Amino acid sequence: MSALLGDAARRLRSNPAALCAMFFILGMVVLTLLGPWLNPNGSDSLDWLHVASRPALQSAHWFGTDRLGRDLFARTLEGTRVSLAVGLVASAVSLIVGIGYGAAAGYIGGRTDHAMMRIIEILSGLPLIFFVIFLTVIFGRNEYLLFLSIGAVGWLTMARIVRGQTLSIRHREFIEAAVASGAGTARIICRHVIPNVIGPVVVYATLTVPQIIMLESFLSFLGLGIQEPHASLGTLIAEGAGEMEAAPWMLLVPGGFLAVLLLSLNVFGDGLRDALDAEER
Repeated sequence: MSALLGDAARRLRSNPAALCAMFFILGMVVLTLLGPWLNPNGSDSLDWLHVASRPALQSAHWFGTDRLGRDLFARTLEGTRVSLAVGLVASAVSLIVGIGYGAAAGYIGGRTDHAMMRIIEILSGLPLIFFVIFLTVIFGRNEYLLFLSIGAVGWLTMARIVRGQTLSIRHREFIEAAVASGAGTARIICRHVIPNVIGPVVVYATLTVPQIIMLESFLSFLGLGIQEPHASLGTLIAEGAGEMEAAPWMLLVPGGFLAVLLLSLNVFGDGLRDALDAEER
């Protein structure tokens, strides 16, 4: 396993686009964590002397301010941090649910597999974004509920991928040896099935994060996601859209951060997929 991971890492290092994307992601993470220490302004501090001021490196507001005089640099870093947290937590929720559900369906097979996949098909036919909106309206606009609700509707594709991989390995020799040794179904799934399907799962997980960040930004843009006084990139873009003509930097700064973040995550995910696929071949 370590040799396979080493070969995949070498292939990934030979992909300059994936490396650049990885460094961009790491740079944005470091900036969101250390940026507040570099800027004297808080994300909620009001500067009535600089209301909707333009970006200026020589001033205290590097990216300008919004209509309430709040520093856009600090607000954008907070929004990026929140969007990344939503993407990672919701992806982890969908990963756990999808792996468990798909591995169980693929290994058990038969009528159980048929019934479990019919449930996925029914849920896939529903407008899941309206399900998320329904949860946020019924239970309140809580950011932790937002994490769980987005993750709870993002596991369907993951379950299909894990099921397909499980079907391809369920009759291999090491699985039959585990059955012959008397191992139970749960033990075989946890000790033999899941470790052998983790490669495609990791690749898809890296591509799930930008999808979830985009979904959260869309919900926040509609006013159903992160609420004031907190900010996400979606809420900042919504605010900037209303001031696009008078103060375009209020839209361009968070929009640029979101575009770079999503592009970097997708490029890195594609590079990781190519590295692992080449190793499997």
